[in-house]
This record gives sequence, C-alpha cells and structure tokens, in this order.
Amino acid sequence: MTFINPKAKHGDASDGNLGGRLSRLDGPAKITGSATYAVEHQIEGLVHAVTVQSTIAAGIVTSVDAKAAEASPGVLLVLTPDNIMPLKSATTWAGTPGPEGPFLALPRIVSFNGQHIAAVVAETLEQATAAAALIRVTYEEKEHVYGLDDPRAGDGVPIERMTMSRGDAEKALAEAPVRIEQEYRTPREYNVAIEPHGIIAQWEGDSLTLWEPSQWIDGMARSYAEWFDIPFENVRMISPYIGGGFGSKALSLPHGAVAAIAARMLGKPVKLVVTRPQTFTAYGGRPATRQTLALGATREGKLLSVVQHGVNETSMLGVAVEPLGSVTAIMYAVPNFSSRQNVIPLNTVTPGALRAPGENPSAFGIESAIDELAYEVGIDPLQIRLLNYAEEDPEAKIPWSTRRLREAFAAGAEAFGWSKRSPAPRSMREGNQLIGWGVAAGTYPVRRTPGEALVRILADGTAEVASSSIDMGQGTYTILAQTAAEVLGIPVDRVRVKLGDSALPRAPVAGGSQLANLMTGAVHKAAHAARDELIGLALNHPSSPFLDQQTNTLTIADGVISTPRSEKPNISIADFMSVIGQEKVEALRDTLPEDKKNTQDRYNNFTTMMTMKPPTEGGYSLHSWCAHFVEVRVDADFGTVRVSRMVSALDSGRLYNPKLAESQWRGGIIMGIGQALLEEGVVDPRYARVINNNLGDYLVATNADIPDLQVISVGIPDHHASVLGGKAVGELPIVGVAPAIANAVFHATGKRIRDLPITLDKLL
Repeated sequence: MTFINPKAKHGDASDGNLGGRLSRLDGPAKITGSATYAVEHQIEGLVHAVTVQSTIAAGIVTSVDAKAAEASPGVLLVLTPDNIMPLKSATTWAGTPGPEGPFLALPRIVSFNGQHIAAVVAETLEQATAAAALIRVTYEEKEHVYGLDDPRAGDGVPIERMTMSRGDAEKALAEAPVRIEQEYRTPREYNVAIEPHGIIAQWEGDSLTLWEPSQWIDGMARSYAEWFDIPFENVRMISPYIGGGFGSKALSLPHGAVAAIAARMLGKPVKLVVTRPQTFTAYGGRPATRQTLALGATREGKLLSVVQHGVNETSMLGVAVEPLGSVTAIMYAVPNFSSRQNVIPLNTVTPGALRAPGENPSAFGIESAIDELAYEVGIDPLQIRLLNYAEEDPEAKIPWSTRRLREAFAAGAEAFGWSKRSPAPRSMREGNQLIGWGVAAGTYPVRRTPGEALVRILADGTAEVASSSIDMGQGTYTILAQTAAEVLGIPVDRVRVKLGDSALPRAPVAGGSQLANLMTGAVHKAAHAARDELIGLALNHPSSPFLDQQTNTLTIADGVISTPRSEKPNISIADFMSVIGQEKVEALRDTLPEDKKNTQDRYNNFTTMMTMKPPTEGGYSLHSWCAHFVEVRVDADFGTVRVSRMVSALDSGRLYNPKLAESQWRGGIIMGIGQALLEEGVVDPRYARVINNNLGDYLVATNADIPDLQVISVGIPDHHASVLGGKAVGELPIVGVAPAIANAVFHATGKRIRDLPITLDKLL
C-alpha cells in the first residue's frame, strides 16, 4: 500500500481545505521517480511471460509447434490451447452470470487478429521474447468481417434498452417545414495510456497477490477469485499508482489470467507486460460508430422532431454498446423524439470504455446536426442552442438538479468574443489562413455508488485516510487529504492517504466520473465520526484536561484542541493523546443504504455495479454541462487544420480542488482535439488487422497541436448530486469538443466533415 504525506504545504494554508488549489500530493513522487508503478515492484524469484498473438481474424488453431521454444535457453513453460488451465467463468461487471462453460485465457477458436493464443515464460524477458518468436501456429482459417463497411457486416442486432421514443417523431418530421438528414461517423479509438497494461502475479498456497494497474481494485479482485475458485479474501490486488487508464483498466483481462495461471503452475512470481502494439488488441477501445440523424424544425429554428438510428461495432465474443442516444435524448427541448440502436458483430476485440463512452459520439452527431440546422434556417449557432434550451429533462420529464449550461454559453461566448463572429462560411481570413469559429455543448451524467473509508487520528497528531480507491492522475490522494484535514482540523501536511490496495476498506470503480464525489462523501462521514470520538474523549476521559466541559464548547483547528469559552489551556492533539494514553482514534464509515449493509450485499456492491444509481433516481436529473468555443485556422492550399484558440465553460458543481479540476478539464479537451483531427484506428480489410498499432502511426495530440486552453467554471454546489455538492468532472470535457471543431472547420471552409477525424484529404 502507498502512503502519501507531503513534507511541506503546497501554497498557502487555505489551500489545505476543500476548495483550495493545493498541488497534487503525489506529484513529487512521480516527478522524482520514487513512485513505484505496478510492474516496477521487485519480487524475489521473478520470471517473465510473453504472449503470442494470432495472425488471422477468424478460424481455429489446429496445432502449436512449441518444441523449439521449449528448448530455448531459460524457458520454463510454454502455454498453448492444449495445456492452458481452464478457469471458472466469472460474473460480469454488472454482477450477472458470465458466459457458459470454462474461461479459456488462450482459446483455440480465433475471433480477432491479435488474440492471445500462446505464452512463453522464461527466466528473463529477452529469453521469453526470443522463444516466443520460435512458436509456429497452424490455423484452419475462416471468413472474417473487418468493419462496419464490410458487405458481410449486415445491419446488426437491435438493442432494445437503447430504444427511446416520445411523441410521434416520424409524423412530426414529415410535417416539419425544415428538415435535414445526415450520417455522422466516428472511427475506432484507443485508450493508449502512457503506462501499458501489465501484471505481476504471485501465489502463496491458495492466496494470490497481484500487482496490476487497476481502476477498480475490488471488482478485478472478484474476477480473479471467481476464475480460480478461491475466496475473495484470498486475492490481494495492489495498485498504488496508475499511468493513465481512461476506462481501459477497470476489468480483468486474458493476459492477467495467463500470468496468474503461469505463476500457479510454476510456483514462481510471473511478470507479464503487454507490448505497445498489443495494447491495440489486448483490450478494446471506443468502437466505431455510425448514426443517421434527421431533424425537423420550424423556419425559425425551433426543433419539432429528432429521429436517430445508430450502430456501433462489437465483437463476435460479446456485446458492447456505445449509447448513441445518451446526449441526443436530453440536450434540447424537442417534443417528438425517436432513437434506435443496433450493434454489429465483427472480428475485433470486444470494445471497452474510453472517456465518456456513448456521450462522446452522441454529442458529435447532435451537435453537428444542430449546427447544420442553424445554417439551414439562417440563425446564429449559439442562438439556436438557446432557442431550444431544455428547462427540464425532456426524456425523464423531471427538473434538472442544476443545469448551468445557459451560464456556460454566456461566459464562454463573452470570453471568446463570439459576438465579433462573421456569420458566413469563408468570410474570416488572415492571409492564406481561413479562420472558423465553432461552438458545441456537452453533458455527462452524475453516477452514484456508495463508498467506504477509514479515518484514523494517531498519537503523534497526524491522521490517516485509507481506502481501496485509486488515483490514476485525477487527484484522489489530494482531495481526500483535503477532505479529512478540513473536518478534523488538522493541517493537510499532517494527513496521510493510503490507496490502491484491496486490503483497505472497499471502493467501487474509478469510472463514470464518480470517484471524487463518492469518496469525499465517505471520507467526510468517517472523519466526522473520528472527530466526534476525539471530542468525546476530551469531554469524558478521566485524564482529559477538558473533563466535564459542556458539549459543543471544544474546537479543533491547526491540530490544536481549544476551549474558547473557558480558561482551559489549548493543547495539541499529540499532547492530548499522550495525556490520556491513547494510541489512535479511528472510524470506518460507508455510504451504503441501510438495507445493503449485510456481508453479501457489501460484497456485491463494491465488486459489481449493482447499486449504481441512474442519474434520474431521486426526482431530479443529475448532469454536468459544458460549452466549447473554438477557433480553427485552415490552410487554403493544403487543407491542414490547426486549433488556434479555445474557450470552454463547464458546470461540474462544486470543485473540491479547482487546480486539479481544471487539469482534468484540459486533459479531456486535449483528447477531444486529438479525436477531432488525428485519432483513427486503421484496419486492413484483408486481414482485419489494426495496422497503425503504435504511437508513431496512431496519432494523438502533442504539445505542438494544442493552443492555450481557457477553462471557466460556472458550476454551483449541487447537493442532490453528491454530499459535498460536486458533479462529474473528468469525462465531461471531451464531450462536444469534436463537433465544436467540425463546426468551426465548416465556418472556415464551407465544407461539412461528418466523418472523424477531419483530415486534409477530406477538405481538399
């Protein structure tokens, strides 16, 4: 487990409380290199595993010739479909039963190009890598489906839960004075975290210890326990630092099972790190999507109807849904709405979560379409959004908890200078640069799951906060220290935070932009309980200098207990603990509903998503909101696009640490710029193989691509959304960036690009 305890405060004293701009407490460890990531742990007797991937997209492994590999220097074990240990099927992230039959980490049936089909374990990484190259695999190859445009792909399978309808959308569309209908597409996108996936697995009897980057320690530990049919308590997962995840490190994956199997078979700790090319197939990123949007409106631009039909790719092995109606259904006040969605099975790895899954491509469609409607009816793109502003949730028919989108539009437009915009496409120019201004909105729901935390006040006057929740860069260490410091009255540099270990109190997934809200709530509750116990000791302990003082007469500030209303001397917490002979005061608290506190419910709550509340539960619709204003410059001759200026105004409720929230916002916006202009998984139709599976060819935004990003908070505390008033932060800012850029490109060039990314070949 990892302790975070700053030796010196960052900024002034007020930064230590919630709302302060305290720098990240884990920052020095990461900058100096003292932060130990999962696969950097030094374990005695460690050996190394390397996986072998399929070179076909569909078929059957008929034989694996491993003789040369087995005879190679240092090789300890070669795993193939013939000798891999079958594991029990594990339940899904939702707590539902997994696939029937055993789970095979190295299956004989090949469903996608790049699938793990063999593994070599050797004394060194170099020996394992060399031996893996000697393995010869024979296949019975079958016909494959490479992508959504493959003629064999078909129309896919309807997803009933994604069907939404209100009013008579088709009739209203047919009768609308103004109609537009277009198709919008997004390609495969990949998480490409700086830290590749990897694992160290070690067995001691029937107990398994795993060092693995994890966004969900308890959920992943559950999978390993079920795979190997051992008690949940026998799995310890350790993940103190994570080098990015963006949704990709929340579930246990086949390569992790391979490492754990090899470790059990050999009786040695096994390390397996996925190579950078393998990160494109070891797990799935955002699936390619296609959606048709038809908008009907009055001649003044008032929406009458929206009809949407979308599809996303999934794998032959499972169903992954990218909810394309999630933003479309709620962004605007439209009385008639219809949305349907299919998934199309392809020979690809099962897609997974990538920052704002669903909301991201959904916003690209509706925010591009509403912009097209604005030009069709001759109204300013910002004004058409205000004209169709939804004063309540149009789908759930309930009030918003808070919706500061109107304020976001106003603040963003003022800071950007939107009123100076020339309306006509190609009307703004500087030399050879065509200048375009675009706007788009975004939203992300508030997801709520209970959390658990331990807060401990120690004899030396310091405090500890402990939880199995994680910090993958969003600032968990820092805001939890600030939460405890504020409640306990202890300077933040006297608070230690322990995270990333399944031996600590339980926490749900760090995903869906929920962790900050749920864990500050749990720590706040536990810290109050610990503080109350400390004050109780001060009032009642026979050795206390405050014995027999009245309740509510004691205060704790800066680590000192005092009685403003009496002549009693002030005393530090450390001296008080010494006087009464107390080693610690601690409180373990959770935010579970009272009917979910029994052992099985607690287990299911923290290891599945069974108790996650929908954003409309409780009579209010809970969402964060944003508005992006973008300036692009397009070279008139070459069609190259640069984002030259950007202002984003965001409503994430109360910000527990504005410095860290702004960092998260900028990070999401940068990913959105990459999505709009650069990112695209390129698939060779002949082999259904990802051919740009490296950071040289799969392009992500770098410093040279990003202008100064101005972010503005317009949020107010929302106590319907969370105990302390915060709403979603991390996933919100990417939503709406791509359509804002596409809209700006149209304004600059007069060419509407509906198929991401926006590349020069599409503009010329």
